[in-house]
Amino acid sequence: MTKQYLLAGLPDRKPDPLLALLKKFASNERLDKIDLGVGVYRDGTGRTPVMAAVKSAEHHLWETQDTKSYIGPEGDPSFVSLLTHEVFGEGTVTEKLAGVQTPGGTAALRLSAEILAHDKDRTIWIGTPTWANHNAIFGTVGLSIKTYRFFDPRSQAVHVDEMLSAFESAQSGDAILLHASCHNPTGAAISKEAWSAIAEVVARKGLIPLFDNAYQGLGRGFVQDAEGMLIVLNAADEAIVAISCSKSFSLYRERTGAAFVLGNSATDLNKGVANFAYHARASYSMPPAHGAAIVAAVLGDPGRRKLWIDELASMRSRVSEIRTALADRLSIYAPRLSAVAGQEGMFSLLPVTPENVTHLREVHGIYMPDSGRVNLAGLRIEQVDLASQAIGELL
Repeated sequence: MTKQYLLAGLPDRKPDPLLALLKKFASNERLDKIDLGVGVYRDGTGRTPVMAAVKSAEHHLWETQDTKSYIGPEGDPSFVSLLTHEVFGEGTVTEKLAGVQTPGGTAALRLSAEILAHDKDRTIWIGTPTWANHNAIFGTVGLSIKTYRFFDPRSQAVHVDEMLSAFESAQSGDAILLHASCHNPTGAAISKEAWSAIAEVVARKGLIPLFDNAYQGLGRGFVQDAEGMLIVLNAADEAIVAISCSKSFSLYRERTGAAFVLGNSATDLNKGVANFAYHARASYSMPPAHGAAIVAAVLGDPGRRKLWIDELASMRSRVSEIRTALADRLSIYAPRLSAVAGQEGMFSLLPVTPENVTHLREVHGIYMPDSGRVNLAGLRIEQVDLASQAIGELL
């Protein structure tokens, strides 16, 4: 009998390009190197600090937490409730939502993909470019993926007409992936009028919007960053929202997030939550408790909540300062890049080639993905001139 081997038969898998970039950056010993790759917030000294509100919440938990028992596949109900009201406000949308805690926004997206894929004829529409992991998440569960052009790096323009045209060609029951704010990787924002146009198509054609809400509060403000999403949710019969707390609470390693369904009846919402829990149980069983307990302790205490809001505003202000300074310098080389100043969140997508990216890394010690997506929070204000000149000479 011929032996059948497991490992030899596995496909070759290349390392994730961004994780590989992290290793390259870490191995470079030059002191003036700049990391514009990894998508974490950094302060003016280049650190990713623990927020003071989070430290206070952890101290509170240390004093009061009396068990480390399981929390169940649905997660911490206090966290889910507080996050619901913080993210969605107190309007009618909140009354039509139900959710579960997840290990970060990625797990929220994966659970969302699982319930969407229950209908094997459903297609999900994804704008390009998008977060690199989106296609893997939805493709792995067997969803059909169709794409449309969302953004052009050279003109720095959003193609709203192409997006709306794609949605018009979608079938009832198809899902459309939308970035709630601070688009990754482009930083591009769309107008209130565009959100209203999306809402109209969603309602008329019976589409299912799936919002990836990973950066709320790092664009124009925590409430303001949800405005477009709420316009669409108010028009939709059904929707899904995947939330990450990694950026808004700087809880990257705690893997804290939530998945919500919007529906028209308690029966439907209960079914949605039950299916989230079913797929969670079959995957990671139940989420870790600590990050959710931190968020609940922050949002449930007026003093800690105010401290968190103030810290988030400070983070947003620093990113905005870097964005404005970089746009001012880069527009000398390419006037169209003045648009970077009006974009939102930590990321922008620059019109550079993979060869340009290699040159920047090898000659200047500036690290970014081959796509040209830059994490502006990776820059210190005193590095803007150096980075702008190195990049600008390649444009």
